[in-house]
Formats: sequence, structure tokens, C-alpha cells
Amino acid sequence: MRDAYIVTSVRTPGCRRAKGAFKDTRPDDLLAFILKQAVEKTGKIEPKDIDDVMVGCSFPEAEQGLNVGRMASQIAGFPVSVSGATVNRFCSSGLEAISLACLRVMAGWSDITIGGGVESMTFVPMPGHMPRPNPEYSKVHADLYASMGITAENVANRYKVSREDQDAFAYSSQMKAAKAQKEGLFTEIVPTPAARYVLQDNGTYKKETFIQAHDDGVRPTTTKEGLGKLPPVFAAGGSVTAGNSSQTTDGAAASVIASEAAVKKYGLTPIAKLKFYTTVGCEPDEMGVGPAVAIPKLLDMAGLKTSDIGLWEINEAFASQALYCLRTLKIEDQMDNINIHGGAIALGHPLGCTGAKLCATLLANMQRKGVQYGVESMCIGGGMGAAALFELC
Repeated sequence: MRDAYIVTSVRTPGCRRAKGAFKDTRPDDLLAFILKQAVEKTGKIEPKDIDDVMVGCSFPEAEQGLNVGRMASQIAGFPVSVSGATVNRFCSSGLEAISLACLRVMAGWSDITIGGGVESMTFVPMPGHMPRPNPEYSKVHADLYASMGITAENVANRYKVSREDQDAFAYSSQMKAAKAQKEGLFTEIVPTPAARYVLQDNGTYKKETFIQAHDDGVRPTTTKEGLGKLPPVFAAGGSVTAGNSSQTTDGAAASVIASEAAVKKYGLTPIAKLKFYTTVGCEPDEMGVGPAVAIPKLLDMAGLKTSDIGLWEINEAFASQALYCLRTLKIEDQMDNINIHGGAIALGHPLGCTGAKLCATLLANMQRKGVQYGVESMCIGGGMGAAALFELC
């Protein structure tokens, strides 16, 4: 198979659900903007050169429905000839979209594609507007439909992840993110137009546009003491709180992928190659263990060991599951190489966007540090894990 080269990988800021800068900004507009920016950042290709657009979205309905992968590319002004699709693997949707876009290039079906993700948890809150669990199956396996928070409590209880350790992990995430933000290290972010509706003197609302340039959920004043005072939110007497869980967030991200022939034709500068991607199932009621089973499978495919990996982006859906995975993988002592600018606890988890968002972050950090191999991984609702291996060019 051919190599698939990622030539740009960018994201919007991640902004808090219902309270953040994107609460009035449609997800298709967010996605359209970042698709256009991803192409413009190459400096060499135009939208007409794109063969296909694959977009991850965990709840593809309402303002992010109607095949948002196609709709947003048209809103972005791409030619009608550029096709698009929407992919759903819940929390790994954005990474799934990137892998599928890469596979098209690797198979020789396309020369230039885009893989990305979008989620507005303001416009379409979990678990969507009209969830309809199967009533017969739910009698047998209600765990398939379990709240993600309950699965985090299960992981904490079954694998003895203490409240103190969860809060310490959450504190570290916030401090890393605050430091990176202060030092301007989120170079993968593109300042993004956002909408707001301002009440006028005559009682009507006027739509205004402003530029949002940073993740707005980071809490630099977080303290361990403050985290320790937060009540559990999913189970009486539990240990999972709003402070040691990922933030619900709005955002979009996109990567442009090219074949070697396209790289040469257009004079593109590759960032990295997607080498391997894998998924694996686990028990739905402890879905957070997903990375602990997906990463070993990935490394076996690649013939690598954990010690070969220079940087990790392991999604912090909850501190309990993230800690369990790091301990099981025996990489807890590598925290200087794991989520080095903070994770979803500080920066947010915009569901279908997260896989694409973490890709942009990982590749930017691999470039900055000159790291050969980076791994991105996450747990997935319904009981799965996903992991991808990137090699720096």
C-alpha cells in the first residue's frame, strides 16, 4: 500500500458547552471554517484538488446532521465535485475519519483527502435529542446504554483508583494546559470566527461575530483542595466529579492527507504518516479501559514497545479510566511524555471532534520536539478502544 502523508492538521479552540464562546455558533459553520483553513494552510493546494472529505461526529443530527461532512464542505465553498461523508464511532469518530481518509490514499483511490471531526455539545447534547435504546436488549444488557459517568465509577471501584489520585491527575491536567496556554504552545489552533446574539434596545437580537483564539475551559486557578471539595455527580458516595471528568465542549478539527505523488506534484511538506490504526471491543460497563487494550494491539501490529513512543495523547474522558490505562500499560512514570499540554479534563472532549483534535495536537508537539513516533488513543462509548500510530516525516 502507498504511504498517506498528513500535510496540515489544525483545530478550532475547544469551548465550553452552553457557556463558552461557541454556544451560539453552528457546528456546520465551525467545521466549514476549519476545512477551509486546513486547505489554505498547505499554501499549495486548492479545494478543487480535494477528492473526498471524511468527518467524524458522535451525534450527527440537527445542526450537525444531514451528512455534515458534505454540507460543511459546501458551506466552505468547496466545488460541488468534492464529495463528503460523516463517520460515527462515538469518541473515536474524528480519528476514524482521519484513518478512512488515509486509507483512501493508501489504497490508491484518492490522492488528496481531508479527515476531520466536529461536535457541538451545545446544539446536540448527549445522548442526542431522541435516543431510543432497544427495549428488549436493554433488559439483557442495560450496560450497553450506561451513562459514561457510571462506567467511570465502575473503573474506579473495580481497579481501586482513589479519589485522591483522580483529583491529583485532574489538577495536573489543568496546570499543564494553563502553562501551555500562557506560553503560546497550542500552535495547532486557528483563531476562529464565533457568533453571539446581542439584545438590542428595541427588544430584538443582533448577530455579531468575534474571533475566538483559545480554549476557554482551562482553569488556571484550580487547586487540589478545591477539587477535593467537589461532590460526586454520578453515584452517591462515588469518586467521579465534575472536576476529574472531561469537559463537555464544542469544536472542530481537520487534517489534509496526500499521496506521495501529490506531495511531489504540489510541492507539499509532509508532517507525519499514519502508520497503523486499530480498534478493539471491551465490556461496555467499563468502556474507559479501552486504551489499555487498544494500545497493546497497535504496538503489536507495528512491532514496537511502549519505550519506542516519544509522545502520547491518551484522551482523558475521566481521570479514573485514564489512570487505570496508564498503570495497566506501565507508562505512568512517563507523564512528561503523556498529554504534555493537558488533556480533556482541562481542554474538553468534543466527542466526534476529539480524535481529529488530538491528532492536530499530537503532530504539532511531535514536530516541536522532533519525536519519531506518537500514539493517540481513547476509550469509546459502548465499550471500545481505539489507537493510532503516527511517524514524523
